[in-house]
Amino acid sequence: MPLSERQLAAFADQHAGRIPFDTSPRHLAGPGDARHVTHGLAAAGWNAVSDPLSAEIVLASPDLRHRLQFDPQSRTSAWWRLRAEPVGPDPGWYAEFGELVPAEVLAAFTDALIAPPQQSDPWQPVTSAGWHRGSDGTARSPDSMCHVELRPLSEFTDRSSWHVETREPGHGEFPGPRIWHAYLNEDTPAHLVSAFLTALADRSPLQRGMFERIGHYSAVQEPSPLRPQQVVDAHATRIKHLRGRARSVRRQQTKPAPTPAHANTAQLAARR
Repeated sequence: MPLSERQLAAFADQHAGRIPFDTSPRHLAGPGDARHVTHGLAAAGWNAVSDPLSAEIVLASPDLRHRLQFDPQSRTSAWWRLRAEPVGPDPGWYAEFGELVPAEVLAAFTDALIAPPQQSDPWQPVTSAGWHRGSDGTARSPDSMCHVELRPLSEFTDRSSWHVETREPGHGEFPGPRIWHAYLNEDTPAHLVSAFLTALADRSPLQRGMFERIGHYSAVQEPSPLRPQQVVDAHATRIKHLRGRARSVRRQQTKPAPTPAHANTAQLAARR
């Protein structure tokens, strides 16, 4: 299902009529526009496999290994679910994200699926952003409302899963009500975790329209220096980049393996 010009025009029409407000910190910015995620994957060749008349959206990667489900009618707190099937030595994995996870932060995670993996330390982006690191595999945002934990599966294994929660301020030792969560299981590739935490801890604000839903009343909103058209243009530029990246990856995957030098020598000898 290639991303159509009509779909991009619908995004442009909606955002061109909104006055953008810089909203921070990111973990309180609210869900934003889900098309940051779905447009990016569609541009990379993912196909819709769900009922087009349903509120639920299911996208599958071209190789059918990855499957993203967005269900705003979910009976659980997870509106987004992403599954990867095991392939060869690579294990399958699972991640889920709550309703109020900012779409731009989740899009950084899904964008990383399209790029070749790179070695990265998932903790580096949060420590660089000034989050408070604990000695027990945890980190919390400067306002203490967002908490990241690398939680061991059990005391008998060193395998751990990632848990991210944003909560309202609590009282003493009792945490406040949960605003949103993210769970990335123990086999989620480290570069994907890093991409998510990098986007989450980024100090730059996210743009939200006037009266658009935010995650919490304590989020700071100021009139953005960006014009509505600049927000639209940034989306179009990102989509163009993702299309090019996906084409490059496909070319690399279909490129024939180089013939070993000794094989060429043998072929020449045989011709003589």
